Parts: sequence; C-alpha cells; structure tokens
Amino acid sequence: MSEELYDQIGTKLAETYGTVKGQMFGKACLKTNSNNKAFVAFFKGEMVFKLGQKEVNLLIEKYIGAVKWDPSGKKRPMKDWIQIPSEYHDDWTNLAKQALDFVENSK
Repeated sequence: MSEELYDQIGTKLAETYGTVKGQMFGKACLKTNSNNKAFVAFFKGEMVFKLGQKEVNLLIEKYIGAVKWDPSGKKRPMKDWIQIPSEYHDDWTNLAKQALDFVENSK
C-alpha cells in the first residue's frame, strides 16, 4: 500500500504543480518542475520529505519512529530530510506539499 500511495501522491502533485518523478541516490523521488530538485523520496516502504533542519527536529518528536534520513545506511543522516513511517500515511500528502513549498522557496 505504501508504494501505491507514494505513486498516487506523485501523480496528484504532477497534475497540480507540474512535479516530475525521478531518481536520487538510486531511490525513487519527486522533483520540482521549476528547479529540478528532489523534495520527496520513497525508501524502504516509507516516504521521506525535505523540510529543513528546524522542521525535521520538530517532527521527529511528533512522529514516533521517524528518523533523519540516512540513504547510505552509514550513520550519516541528511539534516534537512525526515523519513516518516507508513503508519502516518494519512499525513504524507500534506507533508509532500510542505516539502514542495520548502524546496521551491529555498535559495
């Protein structure tokens, strides 16, 4: 179900905001149309969102089991990215839109 939901969210964002599917570190991701930067990824059955370090630190406390994303698995998490467990899938769409806004408004 998780990957299907990721695909649905990707389709909805593409239709509404012109985002595109792509790859980042060999993982499926969604990229902005305006600057071709990744803002969402799908990893190990969970969605990953680029929200900025401050927001990530706040959300880690809200979503039990969420972690700073470490795509390499070498204990080097990316400070601006959070991996949200699938049990919070009801929030994935809103988090994806928040991530899109964050990346499009980042310099």
